[in-house]
Amino acid sequence: MADWSPEELPAIGGADELRVVTAGQNGSPRRVVPVWVIADGDDLYLRSAYGTSSAWYRRALTQRQGRIDAGGIDIEVTFTPVDDAAINDRIDAGYRTKYRRYGASYVDRMVAPQARHATLKISPRQESREADEPSAPRERSTAERSRPV
Repeated sequence: MADWSPEELPAIGGADELRVVTAGQNGSPRRVVPVWVIADGDDLYLRSAYGTSSAWYRRALTQRQGRIDAGGIDIEVTFTPVDDAAINDRIDAGYRTKYRRYGASYVDRMVAPQARHATLKISPRQESREADEPSAPRERSTAERSRPV
């Protein structure tokens, strides 16, 4: 598995949210889903606020790959489920700190048991590094700046 570059890790980890794209059954990209991202050391994590029943989460778990866009970085990634209590505790703390300004109703959802069970580690795909250059940042519309899903 590839590691994040010194430019990618702070750009993506420092972004307020990232956009996840997974493929449908026919391989075509599904809709973009905004989610919150947490950096823990040299790793990046995300969760489904609605737990394991969320459609984008189920596709990510099944396919184990997709694409993210955050902090001016657009890159293909792999998704790895996380079932480690210590890591999940650190991710909980990260959500509470980073997203405190959104209020308890949103943050509590992200640290609830159903969201903890839907924790994924994201890692860059090696093939993506060989094929793509990071894209330039783009301005997001107001509609894209939303609550986590």
